[in-house]
Amino acid sequence: MDLVMLWMGWLLVWLFGTSALLAFASTAQRRGDGEMAFVVGAGFLGGQFLITVWMRLLAFAGLHFGLGTIGLPLLAATAIALAIAWRRHRAALLPDVRDGLAALIGRALPPRLRVVGAALLAWLALRAALLLMEVLRRPLFPWDAWTQWATKARVWYAEGTLVPFVTGLQWLALPNASVWFDAAPHYPATVPLTQVWSAILLGRFDDALVNLPWWLTAVAFGLALYGFLRGVGLRAHVALVGTWLVLSLPILDTHVALAGYADLAMSAYFTLAGLALLRFLRTRSRFEFAVLVLMALACVTIKNPGKLWLAMLVPALVAGLVPKYGLRIAGAMFALAALVALVLTRVGLTFLGYRLQLVFDMPWSGLTEAYFTFANWHLLFYGVVATALLAGRRALAPPLAPLTLIVAAGFAFLMFGFAFTNARQWVEDQSTVNRATLHLAPLIVVWMILAFRAWADDRAKATVAGPADLEAPHEAATSAPAASR
Repeated sequence: MDLVMLWMGWLLVWLFGTSALLAFASTAQRRGDGEMAFVVGAGFLGGQFLITVWMRLLAFAGLHFGLGTIGLPLLAATAIALAIAWRRHRAALLPDVRDGLAALIGRALPPRLRVVGAALLAWLALRAALLLMEVLRRPLFPWDAWTQWATKARVWYAEGTLVPFVTGLQWLALPNASVWFDAAPHYPATVPLTQVWSAILLGRFDDALVNLPWWLTAVAFGLALYGFLRGVGLRAHVALVGTWLVLSLPILDTHVALAGYADLAMSAYFTLAGLALLRFLRTRSRFEFAVLVLMALACVTIKNPGKLWLAMLVPALVAGLVPKYGLRIAGAMFALAALVALVLTRVGLTFLGYRLQLVFDMPWSGLTEAYFTFANWHLLFYGVVATALLAGRRALAPPLAPLTLIVAAGFAFLMFGFAFTNARQWVEDQSTVNRATLHLAPLIVVWMILAFRAWADDRAKATVAGPADLEAPHEAATSAPAASR
């Protein structure tokens, strides 16, 4: 019965998030292939974040966590959002779902491509099933998970509200205060609150079962990625390949199977913020802007570096809103950011736990091992190099330029952190380098796919234009004698 409650509670969260997004989208027109997949994927992530916001409000109001204070308002909000969404979209909702499923199974594809799509779907389904078994059966295992994240969840569930966490020294100095301590008391509350909701649904704190949101996040993430790729015009089997490339990354699967870290959620929310920005720049829709804002707000409450990751979207936003001068402004922003960063390293500032210092010491050996030697990323970064060579100047041409700027800014952020802060020591031991790169990796995969498509489109245009160019001189030569006669 407790497992049933756990699944029902999280599926209700998913339904609420999806319904809320559809309710906000005021248009009733058909949304096109892949759009429903994106909305459903983003719906879970949005619902997951919003329920933690509600739990914060309960704690602020002095109310305790429970099925009544969380579940009943969630049920009411879902009913309202679902009613609004159905009224606005009932004419298009079911056809959108039907067409999306038909595209997913490759009904319109040739038989060979249909087999490819079916094989990829089966692969993804099998992998998801195996990961689910890991999540539901493995107790809380990763080091940071039970020293920095789930510590808060366990206490907040037992106390029924948010109680403050402090450092060990502060706790010793306040023996009679109602405070707790762990290894990172300054970490945000969003991820632990998802575990609290799982424990409330179960009626107990189970080290394994409270981690179900990690698996659901991966599934929803895959749906959103597939929906985005379909929305930019890729065929269903190509969009499935892109989704598979992301979901098969070894380090991403590790963060699902060894649930408890915040990096999977950070990666999913930042990726969807970036994708929502690209969709907004293309459509100028208030719906896409709402998704962007929702995912951006979630980013800053997942991990402390989320505030900096959001800054990586600013050059892309400028380039998209001011296309004529966007690249120049973005270039100036990169230069200004580099100057400010170097000044801060000269000051010796410590920011978000990272100590800046003006000593360039790039850990080349650790980076080479992480990106090109070890198995955490398959061949991802070999593909990045090849794609960059293929794309060339196309990478800075519309409509690929905003995504290129996000990826470039993300790489610059990572390399600056590895070269000019104490994070370099966590590159050599292969810890932070992989977790931090995971935040950007899905957007790198999307960029590779779209850059390759831009290259392929240009090649196809050149092939089509070639014969016409060869025929033109012949036509001119044959028409000249006629004109002279």
